[in-house]
Amino acid sequence: MNYSADEVMQYAKEEDVKFIRLGFCDVFGRQKNISIMPGELPRAFTYGVAFDASAIPGFGDEAHSDLLLHPEPDTLKPLPWRPENGKVVQMAANITYPDGTPFECDTRNLTKIAMHDAAKAGFEFSFGAEQEFYLFELDESGRPTNVPYDNAGYMDIAPDDKGENIRREICLTLEQMGIHPESSHHEEGPGQNEIDFRYSDALSAADNTMIFQRVARTVAARNGLSADFTPKPIGGAPGNGFHINMSLRPFPEENVFRNMIAGILENVSSMTAFLNPTENSYKRLGQNKAPSCISWSPENRSQLVRIPAAFGEYRRAELRSPDPSANPYIAFALMIYAGLYGIENNLKLDEPVNINLFHADKETLSAFRKLPRSLQAARETAAASEFIRSHIPERILDIYCGK
Repeated sequence: MNYSADEVMQYAKEEDVKFIRLGFCDVFGRQKNISIMPGELPRAFTYGVAFDASAIPGFGDEAHSDLLLHPEPDTLKPLPWRPENGKVVQMAANITYPDGTPFECDTRNLTKIAMHDAAKAGFEFSFGAEQEFYLFELDESGRPTNVPYDNAGYMDIAPDDKGENIRREICLTLEQMGIHPESSHHEEGPGQNEIDFRYSDALSAADNTMIFQRVARTVAARNGLSADFTPKPIGGAPGNGFHINMSLRPFPEENVFRNMIAGILENVSSMTAFLNPTENSYKRLGQNKAPSCISWSPENRSQLVRIPAAFGEYRRAELRSPDPSANPYIAFALMIYAGLYGIENNLKLDEPVNINLFHADKETLSAFRKLPRSLQAARETAAASEFIRSHIPERILDIYCGK
């Protein structure tokens, strides 16, 4: 439901809301929030809520520490796991300087700008997220271990799949928040799970991805477990992927759809520092269906981009290299710009690769361009990219590239 500021204040009064969490994230997508009381809502909507940004990496130092959070009323969502009496709700917040200038490290705003630029070009990009995570047991002190919650395999069922009830609780909690998962199942790794989401606009999809990770961690903790979204939690076991499905509206002609994919493939190496932003990310790529070669194919899951079996309005491209440590606001913004780059420059898509690259010999693999093989290589590629410099603020690029 799209609330106005007045409707949010009325809702807080009628529903006995006692705390409002204003949510945002740092440049790496780590979630942050400030809680305010209902009486502060008029000030928050009119002027914003000041916070000290100096303790958040990349947000400022002690000499330039004041930033303001401006809640967006149409992002209001209840937190169902909080008490019924004295409810808690959350809203996403925009970040500005005290003079009202948008803060350049507000990555949520990057997504808004990308959506605006796409609309000017006559397109709307939609995204569907698929994220994997492990469920681990806790030790006697309540700290996460690396002991998987079960030893089930791909799409197994209970009782082997012990995560079934956890996924159910996550999905039902998300539904109470107005977010509708599409499907869920046990993944290949022991204790590994996946929940997929319906298509939505880039901003809603990124917001929902952030909320999903929070809900998954909260539900896991309530059940005495830890939800781990790191790219490679267990050596030798499948890593956690963040498969991103992207479609285009109005429904494009075949050549425009292929131009979009060509734009992704052309720029994916320079985007990798943002799609795979941790050292752990590079332990995943090239193993267990996580790609390392730059290629595409219909249906083939060993490729970087695959075109799932779907028709008409459901036709989409799936990028398989990102992992859940990526900031979804940056990831979706860059994918929009890469798609537009391919369309505007009429890039031609190479022939599909219909072989299993995980079983290919070295001679075959040598014919393909490769994704960066380390975080340092990815950073160097991003820093040298005109495409990245055109769309990522210098301050964010410097943070990601370690300058």
